[in-house]
Amino acid sequence: MRTRNRRLVPTVPSVALALWAALANPAAGQSQASSQNEDPLLGTWLLDVSKSRYSPGPAPKSQTRTYEKHRLGIRATVKTVHADGRSTTVQSVYDYDNMEHPVTGSEEIDAIVMKRVDTYTSEATLTHAGRETGMLRRVISKDGKSMTVTLQRLSPSVNNVEVYEKVSEENLR
Repeated sequence: MRTRNRRLVPTVPSVALALWAALANPAAGQSQASSQNEDPLLGTWLLDVSKSRYSPGPAPKSQTRTYEKHRLGIRATVKTVHADGRSTTVQSVYDYDNMEHPVTGSEEIDAIVMKRVDTYTSEATLTHAGRETGMLRRVISKDGKSMTVTLQRLSPSVNNVEVYEKVSEENLR
């Protein structure tokens, strides 16, 4: 019995030191794996119109995509200033569950079905009034700094390739 108590005594200061270090520096308590598991999509993305291609045109003046954690998955907000100066805000809360999720703010789509291909790639089926209207593929670069969104719709025919740059947290302040 005494041997067991002697083995515990040296570990108590070690545990106390580790606990103190974690409390003093909250990031120290997080594993590297948890930061690597963070979805690279989360954050704010700005459209680079000069690197994007719109068929048919015209290209929008600007677009900002914001993705944030939500209790039901991810909240997506897409704010666009169109070529004619009109502004729209399209929103959806979805998960990568192959289930239909409502979309608000768009005349072309009213629901989205998301599927994750891998950490950096996802695909979506777009619908309106229960009918499939298009497909969207989103690919994030391995460094997490750029994203390409390819949108294809049949009627009216659309084939857009949009390139986005991720906005750093410092630039948002």
